[in-house]
Amino acid sequence: MSPKIVGLIPARYASSRFPGKPLALLCGKPMIRHTYERAKRAVCLSGLMIATDDERIAAAARDFGAQVVMTGSHHPSGTDRIAEAALLLDADIVVNIQGDEPLITSEAIETVVRPLVEDPELPMSTLAHRIRTPEHLYNPHMGKVVFDTRGMALYFSRAPLPYPTEPVLDPKQLVETAYYNTVGLYGYRRDFLLTFAALPPTPLERAERLEQLRALEHGYRIRVMETDYAPLGVDVEEDMVDAENRLAQESLP
Repeated sequence: MSPKIVGLIPARYASSRFPGKPLALLCGKPMIRHTYERAKRAVCLSGLMIATDDERIAAAARDFGAQVVMTGSHHPSGTDRIAEAALLLDADIVVNIQGDEPLITSEAIETVVRPLVEDPELPMSTLAHRIRTPEHLYNPHMGKVVFDTRGMALYFSRAPLPYPTEPVLDPKQLVETAYYNTVGLYGYRRDFLLTFAALPPTPLERAERLEQLRALEHGYRIRVMETDYAPLGVDVEEDMVDAENRLAQESLP
C-alpha cells in the first residue's frame, strides 16, 4: 500500500523581519498563494493545507480555495506549527513546505518525498542545492550542509561547509569542492515529526540557529537529496524585488 503523503505550509503574520509576509503581493497574488498553487502540482501529495494562527491569512487562503488548519500562536518555528496540525492528520509522511518559497516546484517536493517512500525506517529528508557563487557560500542566511557517501547529513551550518583553507573569490574555485546550501523543504515520517517537535532544543541548534541539528544531535538520520531547484526564500522585504523578477520570467507550465 502506498503511503499517504500530506503537504503542510506553515504561515504566520507576525514575522519580526517582514510582518505580513505571506500576504505580500507578488505579481498581483499573495506570496502564499504562489507557494500553494505550485505545491498543488506535486502528484505525490494526497492533500495540501495551510497551517496558520492568523485569521487574515486563513481568510485569504480560503478565498483562493486552500484548506486551512488553525493552530496556536505560541509556536517558535514552522516545524512546531505543522506538528500541531499533523496531530489531526491521517498521514504517513508530512512535507513541510515553506510559505516564503513562491517558486517551489513539484519536482522538488517529489524529490524530498522519494527516500521516505523507499526506506520505511528513514525518519526525515531534505534537499540541497549546489553552490555556484562565492556570495552564496559566505551568505549566513543560507544554510550549508555536508553529507556522507550514502547521502546522510553529517552537519549543517551557516558558515561555509566544509570551511575553505583559502578564501573562495572566484566561482571556478567551487568546481573542485562541492558546496551545498540547504533548501527549505523537509519531509518527515509523521510519527517522527511529533517526536522531533517534542525534543528539547540542543546546543548546536542554538549555536547555529538551525533546527535540523536537533535531529542529528539526538541521533536521527536525515537523508539529503540533491536538487536543481534554486531556492528563493523571501526573508526580508528587499527580497521581494528578486522574487518579482524571477516570477515575471517564469510561468506555470
